[in-house]
Amino acid sequence: MNRLPIRLRLTLVFALTMAVVLLLAGWLVYARVSTDLDNALDEQLRSRAQDVSALVRRDGSLKSTRGTLIERGETFAELLNMSGSVVDATNTVGQTSLLPPREFARALRGPVFIDRNSVPGVDESARMLALPVQRGQSRLVLVVGATRANRTETLLSLRDAFLIGGPLALILASLAGYGLAGAALRPIEAMRRRAADISASSLDDRLPVPASSDEVSRLGETLNEMLTRISDGLARERRFVADASHELRTPLALLKTELELALRRARSTDELEAAIRSAAEDTERLSRIADDLLLLARAEQGRVPLRREPVDVSDVLETVAGRFQPRAQSERRDLSVTTDDDPLVVSADRVLLEQALANMVDNAFTHGAGRVTLMSEQRNGSAELHVLDDGTGFPADFLDRAFERFSRGQKPQADGTGLGLAIVQTIADAHEGYARAANANGGGADVWITLSLD
Repeated sequence: MNRLPIRLRLTLVFALTMAVVLLLAGWLVYARVSTDLDNALDEQLRSRAQDVSALVRRDGSLKSTRGTLIERGETFAELLNMSGSVVDATNTVGQTSLLPPREFARALRGPVFIDRNSVPGVDESARMLALPVQRGQSRLVLVVGATRANRTETLLSLRDAFLIGGPLALILASLAGYGLAGAALRPIEAMRRRAADISASSLDDRLPVPASSDEVSRLGETLNEMLTRISDGLARERRFVADASHELRTPLALLKTELELALRRARSTDELEAAIRSAAEDTERLSRIADDLLLLARAEQGRVPLRREPVDVSDVLETVAGRFQPRAQSERRDLSVTTDDDPLVVSADRVLLEQALANMVDNAFTHGAGRVTLMSEQRNGSAELHVLDDGTGFPADFLDRAFERFSRGQKPQADGTGLGLAIVQTIADAHEGYARAANANGGGADVWITLSLD
């Protein structure tokens, strides 16, 4: 069943459903007509019994009706005395009693309906009504009956109509269902053919969307939106790979050149030591770039591993400032920490939070000037961790893309990979916070991240 085309499966299900509906409808109609015919026959027998009873009470003869009260071949009547013997009867049934003793006794007590598979002189199934009648001082039992021939013929005609019309209706309904399923699936087939032609090199193509505002059109719109996201994602990945390749090419080329120069001729111990130290610095830079790229790749997949714990913001600021104190002294720049009097505690991965702050401080030392200040404050139920410097600040056209990968506010050959603030943004997002950058009112740059308080 699962191997059949959807169109055929839908048609089969529709045909099966229609067959069940037609069977139920036919059975209900047949049962209702049968019941109505039985009720009509009973009512006919009651009416005829009233007329014949009036005739009997006037000492009339059943044989004298001549079809006015009794239809020849279809109805009959019989009059029995208290002993169960036939007193009078129509010519159809003759002098044979139609009631056995038990039913005769019931008829003496009141009207009773009786079904017979066969009646003498009629040889057909019949339905009879027996009831007590008073003629003068005598108490008699009158029996009127009618064959079921008309009822049987009507039901047979109705059954034949169902047997002929039912399959025809089922065939027509199935053909209509097959055509309707084909019309409904035609837009999907068009989308399938177009999707089969779309490849990584033609992601700008889109699936045809029908004009109707139904489930199929919404499916097409959703798939087109998915293609847009895939196209944008691939474009970002290609740009990311190209930028990463460019960033890795420079330290690799420097490392290769330094090693080749060291091997080109005999070197003194000091020269070899200097070459190895330079190669180690380039290797360290490559390692940092690889770690940053790995973190960004995990962020793209939503799998940045976090080990949350209560973290004192002041302690983190002091730790990061301590790491950069030697650099501040060597560059003769002031480095300070300013915190609130009330301790601020956030639920965060301490290692990643320190990495984000370190990138912010490194950015201030590399691209800023003057004093570098690490500051924390509470605002709107969140903790803000700021890094400020006294330099010229960010270029106005750079603020909107400060946290993009490989973006630089200075000339391309400036120090740095352009990944520092992108890592800050990634770590902030992983903590369900955000990162921002702005130029301070008094001059210089202000970069901060905002995290929810624990």
